[in-house]
Amino acid sequence: MKGRPDYLLAIDTATAWQSVALLRGEEVLALAEQDANGSHARSLMGAIDRVLREGDIQLKDLQALAVSIGPGSFTGLRVGLATMLGFRAVLGIPIAPVPTLEAMSWNARAVTGLLVPILKSRHNEVYWAAYEWRAKSGLHTVIGEQVGPPASVARVLQAANICTCFGDGWQAYENNIREAFDAAGGQIQEVRSEQHRPSAVSVGLAGRQLLNGGQIAGQALVPRYVQRTEAEVQFDAQQGLSLLERRRQRVADKLAQKQQRAVRKVADSRRSK
Repeated sequence: MKGRPDYLLAIDTATAWQSVALLRGEEVLALAEQDANGSHARSLMGAIDRVLREGDIQLKDLQALAVSIGPGSFTGLRVGLATMLGFRAVLGIPIAPVPTLEAMSWNARAVTGLLVPILKSRHNEVYWAAYEWRAKSGLHTVIGEQVGPPASVARVLQAANICTCFGDGWQAYENNIREAFDAAGGQIQEVRSEQHRPSAVSVGLAGRQLLNGGQIAGQALVPRYVQRTEAEVQFDAQQGLSLLERRRQRVADKLAQKQQRAVRKVADSRRSK
């Protein structure tokens, strides 16, 4: 809206680490981060309220939203997306959908060479991808999102002499990845401790770039999942998901629906003030 400050609210709930940021342009006005301890639904609205108060604005002043869409925690992603969809329904503002691994590369935007963000998945596997910052075109995807055992990261990256690995997947499986990478004669660079965690600031910066390029979430906004192997697809087709998995998905869906109704109620009441 012409003449008004360009306020953007960004959130990341893809992992147990919860991050909420309020940006005006590239300036960070407020940031709230915490370990959500497996329950983003209980703490997310409070964190959003804190950053709005610290930024001295009201919900109705927001002009855009940015949200991390995965890969990551099934339930955490559902809560984050439901919250943003609730705000969009009430405020009528656009959402920038930001892939989680891509956003993490904005944590290390001053780092040269190959960037490899790695997040823990289930069953001793990791999500990962490879990016690099280029002077003229910005962030470039070298290897798209993958999922697999930790050692698979090093096997795929054997051609890279130097790379920077980071994220909770790297912290959890550093020995496995480093052992395989060292055997191939490569070198791994380190990052600062805070760069390992997903950041709503990075989601906001990446999201603003998407919005400027016209990349806005459509009516259907769903979590981003890494494509499974053909064997997994066939297993589900032949035998279906396990009872535990089906129950987990039903619980996550119900939680997301409840969160979205709560967000709309809060947003409606605040907008009417």
